[in-house]
Amino acid sequence: MGRISFSCLFPASWHFSLSSLFLPRLLTPSLRQLLFIGLLLGLIGLLYLLLLSKGHASWLREENHFHRHLARVTDVDATDTSNPDLNYGLVVDCGSSGSRVFVYCWPRHNGNPHELLDIQQMRDQHRKPVVMKIKPGISELAKTPEKASDYIYPLLSFAAQHIPKNKHQETPLYILCTAGMRILPESQQEALLEDLRTDIPVHFNFLFSDSHVEVISGKQEGVYAWIGINFVLGRFNHVHNDGEAVVEVNVSEQQEALVRKRTAGVLDMGGVSTQIAYEVPKTVSFASPQQEEVAKNLLAEFNLGCDAHRTEHVYRVYVSTFLGFGGNAARQRYEESVIKNTATRNKLLDQHAGETADSPLLDPCLPADLQDEIGSSTGKLHLRGTGDFDQCRHILQPFLNRTNETLTSLNGIYQPAINYNNSQFYGFSEFYYCTEDVLRMGGDYNASKYSKAAKSYCSTQWKTLKERFDSGLYATHADLHRLKYQCFKSAWMHEVLHSGFSFPANYKNLKTALLVYDKEVQWTLGAILYRTRFLPLRDIQQEGLKGVHSHWRHSFSFVNNHYLFLACFFIVVLSIMLYLLRLRRIHRRAAQHCTPSSVPWLEEGLGSPTIPITL
Repeated sequence: MGRISFSCLFPASWHFSLSSLFLPRLLTPSLRQLLFIGLLLGLIGLLYLLLLSKGHASWLREENHFHRHLARVTDVDATDTSNPDLNYGLVVDCGSSGSRVFVYCWPRHNGNPHELLDIQQMRDQHRKPVVMKIKPGISELAKTPEKASDYIYPLLSFAAQHIPKNKHQETPLYILCTAGMRILPESQQEALLEDLRTDIPVHFNFLFSDSHVEVISGKQEGVYAWIGINFVLGRFNHVHNDGEAVVEVNVSEQQEALVRKRTAGVLDMGGVSTQIAYEVPKTVSFASPQQEEVAKNLLAEFNLGCDAHRTEHVYRVYVSTFLGFGGNAARQRYEESVIKNTATRNKLLDQHAGETADSPLLDPCLPADLQDEIGSSTGKLHLRGTGDFDQCRHILQPFLNRTNETLTSLNGIYQPAINYNNSQFYGFSEFYYCTEDVLRMGGDYNASKYSKAAKSYCSTQWKTLKERFDSGLYATHADLHRLKYQCFKSAWMHEVLHSGFSFPANYKNLKTALLVYDKEVQWTLGAILYRTRFLPLRDIQQEGLKGVHSHWRHSFSFVNNHYLFLACFFIVVLSIMLYLLRLRRIHRRAAQHCTPSSVPWLEEGLGSPTIPITL
C-alpha cells in the first residue's frame, strides 16, 4: 500500500506515515468545512480565554480592593520618592494657634473614572508622617501682613526638601486658613492672603495660583473632615461585598436612585464648639420657606469624581457647627448662669449661699464632696459637688436651646432627618475623651452602660477618685481637670447626643474614637482629595481605551499572556488550514496530469508507492 511519509529533523527526528486509503478524504475537504472547523476552534479558544479572564479579573478586583484597603490600615512604610509615577500635594492648615503643613502622595490614577485617587500621607525615611508645625497662628500677623510669606516659608521649605525637585512644578499647594483668620476683618484677611499670593511663587516652584490660598468656612472644614474620614474607611469604593451596609441615594429627581456603600457620619465636640456632619441620601422637605433658606447654608452637594458628568460620586452632606456647645464652653456658660441665678436668689431671699466655703452651693454636676470655686476674684462662688448624674442632665437641658419646631437640633438649627436604623456615626474629641479617659468605655457606644458608668463615677467620693488617679487607673493623658469635670462633661455629651441631636437611647451604631485605623485623620486629607479630584482626567485621556478597564494596570501581564496564547492558537489553526489547502491543490494537480492507464492503483484500490514530502 502506498504511503505518504512526513519527516521533521528539528527539534528531534520524528517520522510517521499516512495511508493513501484515507488520504483523499483528508486532503479534499470543502472550503466550507475548513471554515467551519476553523470557526469552531476559534470559538472554543475564545470561550476558554473569556472564562479564565473573567474569573481571574474578578479575583484581581477583590485582591486589589483588599490590598488598597490594607494599605490604608498599615501605611507605615517610607515613601519611595524614586518612583516616577508618584504624585505629591501640599496642604497648609493655618489654624488659630499655629500652622501645619501636610505632605500627601498618590500613585498615578489607574484610568478608571469610577475610582478616586488613592491619596496617602507621605512618610519620611524613618516612616514618620511628613508634617511640620509652627506657632503662633497666622492671624497674629494681622497688623504686619507683609510678614506672612516669611512666616510660611519654613513650612514650605521643609516640604520642598521631602518632595523630589523634578516634581515641584506639578505638585499642587493649598494654603487654607480656618477659625483664627475667620474672626479677623475682611480687609486684614485679604492683606495677609495677598502677601502669600505674591511672594510664594517667587521662592517656590509649586503648582500654586491665587485660588489656592483662602479662608475656608466652618462648613467647608466640616465637609473636608467628613470626606477624609470616609475615604480612610473605604466608603467611597462602591464595590461592595455581601453583608456590607448600603444605602439608596437620590442624586436628582430626574435620575434613578443609586445603591452604594453607606457612609459614616461624624460627631466632633471640642472645647469651644460641637459639629455634626452626615450624608443626606434622600431629597429633603422643609417646614417653612425660612427653614429652606437656612438649610441652603447647611447642606453641601459636591462631586468627588473626576468627571463632572458622572453622578456616582455625588454626595449631599449636612454640616453644622455649634459655637459655645463644646465641653469647656458649655461649662463656662453653666457657671455664668449659676453665678447669676445664685446672686439674684440670695438678694431676693436675703441668703448667702455659696459666699463662703462653710456655706457652699450644691452642684450636682461635680463629683461627690468635691470643693470648687468659680467666678472672678471680686465675686467668688463656692461649690460642693453632690454627684447626681440624672439631676445634672436635667439642669443642662435648657442650655441646648431646643425649640418646638420640627427637624431642628441644638439652638433650634435645622437638621435633616437621620435614618437611625441604617446609619453609622463616629464620635471624636470629647465624645471619645468622655467615654474613654476615665470611664474606659471608648469604642462601641451603649447608652445604658454609659449612663450607668457615669452615675457611678459622679456619685463616687472625690477622695476615692483622686486615689484611683494616683494609682494610674485612668488614661495616661487624663489630668485633674478631667477628673473634676468628667461628671459635667459626661452629662453634657449625653444630652447633646440624645436630646440635642435626637439619637435614640437604643442607638447601637456609634463608635467613639481618637484615631481611624490607628491614624489621626485630619480635615486636610479631605481637602486635598476634593481639590485634586479632576486631576485623573489627564491620566484617563492619556490612557485612552485602556482606561475603560479598572484592572488594566494590575492585570496587564495576565491579559497579555492569554492574548498571546490566543494569537498563537489562531496562527497554528490558520497554518494547518493553509497547509491542508496546499496539499489539496497538489493532489488535484497530480490527478489532472495522470491518465487512467498510468495510475491503475486508483482504479484497483491498490496501495500507492511512497511519495516523499520534505518539510
